[in-house]
Formats: sequence, C-alpha cells, structure tokens
Amino acid sequence: MENISKEGLTRGIRRWDLVAIAINAIIGAGIFGLPAKVFSLIGAYSIVAFAVCALVVALIVLCFAEVGSRFDATGGPYLYAREAFGPTVGFEVGWLLWLVRVTAFAANCNLLVQYASYFWPPVGSGAWRAALITGVVLLLTVVNLLGVRETTLVSNLFTIGKLIPLLILVAVGLFFIAPENYSFDALPDYSAFSTSVLLLIYAFTGFEMAVIPAGEARHPQRDIPFAVLVAIAIVAVLFILIQTVCIGTLPELAESERPLADAGSRFLGAAGGALISAGAITSIIGNLNVVLLAGSRMPFAMAERDQLPRVLAATHHRFRTPHVSILVTATVVLALTLSGTFIYALTVSAITRLVIYAATCAALPVFRQREDELRTSGFRAPAGTLVTALALGLILWLLANSTWREARDATIAALLGLLIYFIHRKVRRTRRDSHSQSDGGESTSSSAKR
Repeated sequence: MENISKEGLTRGIRRWDLVAIAINAIIGAGIFGLPAKVFSLIGAYSIVAFAVCALVVALIVLCFAEVGSRFDATGGPYLYAREAFGPTVGFEVGWLLWLVRVTAFAANCNLLVQYASYFWPPVGSGAWRAALITGVVLLLTVVNLLGVRETTLVSNLFTIGKLIPLLILVAVGLFFIAPENYSFDALPDYSAFSTSVLLLIYAFTGFEMAVIPAGEARHPQRDIPFAVLVAIAIVAVLFILIQTVCIGTLPELAESERPLADAGSRFLGAAGGALISAGAITSIIGNLNVVLLAGSRMPFAMAERDQLPRVLAATHHRFRTPHVSILVTATVVLALTLSGTFIYALTVSAITRLVIYAATCAALPVFRQREDELRTSGFRAPAGTLVTALALGLILWLLANSTWREARDATIAALLGLLIYFIHRKVRRTRRDSHSQSDGGESTSSSAKR
C-alpha cells in the first residue's frame, strides 16, 4: 500500500536513494573545472585546500544531520529556519535556496552544452543549442512529474554513471603520477588560500538537496543523517584523490580548461578524454535532475505554509507530485538557461549558500533548548555545541574573504525576497479583510430581514 505523507506526497525515497541524491547534488560540474583554478592560485597546496574545505563542509553537514533528523516534512533549510527563527527568516532562506537552485540549474545546463559540443560542435550554438536545452528540461520535467520513484530511479542510474569515469580516472591515474610535480616549498599567501577554499565551496555544496524532499522519504528522521554523512565522506575522499591525480599527471594543470579530460587523455589516450567528457555530461544531467527535484519542492513547502500562493501547494491526484510547483520551476529554469551568457550575471554566488548554511547551523542549539516542544532528534551530533561554533566560525571566515560584488549580489537577492514576502503578506491580509467585511455585511443584512 502506498505511503502518503500529510502533504499529499508519496513517501517513496529510500535510504540509499537519498545517498544517491546527495552525491548527485554535490558532484555536478564544479569538479570538472575547479582543480585547475585552485592549482593556479596555490599550486600543490590545492590538495590541502580540498581537505580544509571538506572539513568545513563536514562540520556543516553534521549540523544538517541533527537538525534534519527532527523533521519529516518537505522544506529542508526553509523549514528549519522558519521553526527556529520565525516566518520572515524562513521565507528568506527558502527564497534564497530556490534562487540558488534555479540559477545553478541554468549555469550547469549551459556547461552541459559546452561538453556536448566536444562530441558534436554544431550543438554549441544557435537552434541546436536551444533544442538540446529545451529537450533536457522537458525530459527531466516529465520524469519529475511522473513520480518521486521515477525521479529517484533516474538519480540512482546517473549516480552510477558519473562515479564510474571518476573512479577509473583515479584508479588508473595513481599509477602515472610524477612525484616531481608536487612542490610544497613556498607556502601560499593567506588571501590566495582562503580564496581557493571559498572557490571549492562550489564543488562541495549541494548536499542540502537531499534534506529538502523529507516529506517524500520513507524514514526521513533516520535516513537523512545517514545519507548526508555517507555522501560527504565519499565525495571528500574522491575529490582529494582527483586533485592528487590531476597535479601528478598534468604539468600544465594551471592552464587547462578541462583538467580532468586533459589528465585522462594524458594516460588513457583519446579514449580517456572522451570518457571523462561523457562522464561530465552524465554528471551534469544527474545533477540537473536532483536540482529540479529539490528546487521544485521549495515553492511547494512555502505555499503549504501560506507564504506563497496556495496553487503552488497543489499535488497531482494520480502521481502524487507537486505538479504546479514543478512546472513553474521548470519554466523559470528553461527561460534562464536559454538566456545564454546573461545567466552568469544572475548566478547567485557561494556567499548566499553560506548564509543558508549558517541559518541551519544556528538552528541546532535553538532546537536543543526547545526539545520539550519539538520531537527529539533521531541523530545527535557529537559535541554539537562545539561543532556549531566551529561551523559558524568557519562560515564567517569564508564570508569575510568574499568579494564586494558577491556581497552586493547576495544583498540584492535577499532584498528582492523580502519585497516578495511583504507583497504576498499584504495581498493575503487585504483578501482576508475583504472576506471578513463581506461576511459581516451578509450577517447584518440577514438580521435586518428578520
């Protein structure tokens, strides 16, 4: 018998499905380009930067694991912030999270076109580009509309498909490493190192997408902590090994535009470059699938709590999916993706993601103080108070090293969210007042007749 949540959604996501969603969400396009960027900044110390970034994100993930284990409804960080700090902060987090997801989808879909043009150059521009983008968005939209089991099946397949080329790259590449490529003589300066760690946040973020569809997970309070912790452990080890192989096999790594494909070509020949390029396409499509899954649940969750129009909370009577929210989100990402080069000006930076993470980390001690009012956590982070303090301190360190442009973009995005929030609240209040006056008028008229 089908297990239906209070929100009208099917609880069809199993434990390892959540692990696959988290891995798919983290491993997108970033790892296929960032190894060269961070190496150009700090050389072989980029391996250390990967390890430091993994540690920062692991502390944040511990906070998500405990906070997420207290909830079984859809919304993730939006729901946590709303319960801990009130509806205004909750809306801001939900809005920023949705904005991050739709702009990331558009940016990654454009990268997908670039990798596809490796195999067939005409698809990189013009009508063929538009056709590929439209086809990918329509296909993923249909999959997401048909049901959460279908969506997770696609996610599982693409997780396997993206991991195989990366594991081959590492397993074979380790035998071709040239030790002289590693130079740790001169320490990188503080600014370059912190900039590198901030850059790598792009590669390690996305795990939060696994906690958003908790309302469709079979045992969310037990399975979400397991999923995010296992996923970040797998990804951290894999990314550090990838960077090690890239440095050891590709002397011109700093100048490479496609470092993984170039490294693969170096020790696997032309077939290696093609394998990694195909892996990048598989990785990006898998990532786009879970971005649409998680991104479409944000308007749904916010509408469920009357913070967006109620129509967005509608669920399909047959497929048990938030079909209106899926269609709205898909329409927005298609429009943004087709806008081409303009999308990079719209992409919300890592600073916004860090603000979202900070809200969930800060919610952990709040919920611990209110355990009498809330159900207890299914997972308890070891040294939770210390973990929270370290996570927030490291987030502040990264925020302090962000650029003025990133801060400006995040502020504009936040202010736009506040504007939408207050407009919707005013509209709701006006409608409620008009209904009250209408009901009062009918009662007076009825009394006069009697």
